[in-house]
Amino acid sequence: MERYEKFIEQWHEEEKLAMEGWNFAHINDRYTEETDLPWDYEQIIHQFLRNDHRLLDIDTGGGEFLLGLGHPGKLTSATENYEVNIAVCQKRLLPENIDFKLADPKVYLPFADDHFDIVINRHGDYHEKEIYRVLKKGGYFISEQVGAQNDRDLIAKLYKEIPHVAFPAQNLADASQRLQTQGFNIIMQKEAFRPIKFFDVGALVWFAKVLPWEFCNFTVDAHLQELISLQKELEQKGMIEGTIHRYIMVAQKI
Repeated sequence: MERYEKFIEQWHEEEKLAMEGWNFAHINDRYTEETDLPWDYEQIIHQFLRNDHRLLDIDTGGGEFLLGLGHPGKLTSATENYEVNIAVCQKRLLPENIDFKLADPKVYLPFADDHFDIVINRHGDYHEKEIYRVLKKGGYFISEQVGAQNDRDLIAKLYKEIPHVAFPAQNLADASQRLQTQGFNIIMQKEAFRPIKFFDVGALVWFAKVLPWEFCNFTVDAHLQELISLQKELEQKGMIEGTIHRYIMVAQKI
């Protein structure tokens, strides 16, 4: 145990750190994921988005991705419901003339019927009925989602008793069916399982702390033996590898 003391100290420091907005810059050079998805979410959006379109980004995180699209602020709206991100959105988006609103997208979107040309959502919640309501006829819903099997092999490495899948209906078949039932036409859909790699255990600790719906009740102290085992695995293999689950859909209101 003594030779792991410096690592344990680092792991405790990592679990104290919070994330601002919704980006993983803190561990950017210490892990990789989504480097080889068989699609480019941003590129797909630009295939459909015109400069005169009204755009809504649901569950925008800290607005990082939305701002990167470079769409005119006066034609852009965004919502967020995660408490730690709200102040970040207000600071970043309002000065850009973006219409930002606090909203739970699974309940209600505070916008008029038939208002948007495109609604986008990356890794966030949504309600098919509300998406359909706020989109203009012929408008597009573009969503990339984290699937139910995301990180399950990493979770298995950290828990003696593996937690149940939090959102079992998060898969392409079910999500696509729900949109079609609402009245959408699915014009593109793909699903992928790809590697995620960590190059130090501290990065995985931070990652687990910011994803409590996946890594339930995770703490360094409660999972210390598993973390030490992962440190040994890292020293042997040079990385800790798991699997991400992603899917993407482009749906049109008909």
